Amino acid sequence: MENKRQSVDLADIFSGQATDFLQNHNLCPEQVKAFNAIIQCRTAALGGHIDRCDNCGYTRPSYNSCRNRHCPKCQFVKKAQWVDKLAANLPPVKHFHVVYTIPACLHKLFYINQSKAYSLLFEAAGKALLQCAANPSFLGAQSGAVAILHTWGQTLVYHPHIHMIVPAGGLSEDQMEWIPAGKKFFLPVKALSSVFRGILCRLLEQAVANGEIKLPDEGLNFSSIKNQCYQKQWVVYCEKPFSCAENLIQYLGNYTHRVAISNHRIRNYQDGKVSFCYKDYKSAGINKMITLDADEFIRRFLQHVLPCGFYKIRYFGFMAMCNMKLKLQTCFDLIEKAAFLPILEGLNALEVWRSITGNDPLRCPKCNTGKMIPQLNIPVNHLKTG
Repeated sequence: MENKRQSVDLADIFSGQATDFLQNHNLCPEQVKAFNAIIQCRTAALGGHIDRCDNCGYTRPSYNSCRNRHCPKCQFVKKAQWVDKLAANLPPVKHFHVVYTIPACLHKLFYINQSKAYSLLFEAAGKALLQCAANPSFLGAQSGAVAILHTWGQTLVYHPHIHMIVPAGGLSEDQMEWIPAGKKFFLPVKALSSVFRGILCRLLEQAVANGEIKLPDEGLNFSSIKNQCYQKQWVVYCEKPFSCAENLIQYLGNYTHRVAISNHRIRNYQDGKVSFCYKDYKSAGINKMITLDADEFIRRFLQHVLPCGFYKIRYFGFMAMCNMKLKLQTCFDLIEKAAFLPILEGLNALEVWRSITGNDPLRCPKCNTGKMIPQLNIPVNHLKTG
């Protein structure tokens, strides 16, 4: 027994292939933990309770969530609360969307050194942004940003990159003035790309020299990888600013707590094959369908399980935690515009759900009048999953 909301989801695929996949693949502890958590999420394996309607007497089981950050069922409330809080801390101006990518020649190096390499990716992206923004030839101001790590492409291939939300402007050096960016232009992307490449290659080279990063192949030195990096044209994308706060908040919700694939994208799982939809950005974002062997689908998904304790959202410049009370408050004072007010602060999960969806999860689905009241706890593993 389990709580079901759609015909096929990630847990169905994982449970259907569990025996063969776990026998044929060597997974790290975090991957095994995520794999099992996704299978057990909202099933009797994690326990729960029996709810009874106080009006008509209808009963139903409610099973506990796994709360694993890689589970597509467990992100909705967390995402909503985080986005609500962040939106209240963003300066009331337009914001740019900046994306930092790395060439494929670095992918293997990053995958075998995930925790350190991802941290250096964040550091390089943040330093490049702040350095270019401070240049008097560009913005000439202290910038700020929120950065989010993604490691996947639309078809689940390994593709580490950083999405950055950047306010359209910054503080003057003496912090006495808010310097706005152009309406359609923030920083020259070619300059930003070159600075980003230089900083990241330097940080990686230092980490290799200090023994903090292992090279992917024996006998290989970082100089050869560095040469490949400089033969590639690195691209930092900078999209046009968001026109209003509502669009920005919608964007934040789409990117911050997203996992590699959401359940609604999975269309079919049959005969050991998984079909899911994706956007082909090389064809103007047209929706297409791809079918993979279930084994390959799971392998691709598990590539994106993050190291234990790794934070995939970080803050820079006047948005950094150490600057929030002083510099960020100064930004609000100088801009003198109405800011977004948080509406979910202090609410519990049920209240957040009601506020966002307009639906009461405790309302009886049968009589639509009564309230579902917990009556009996279901101990872990006391009921069989089916």
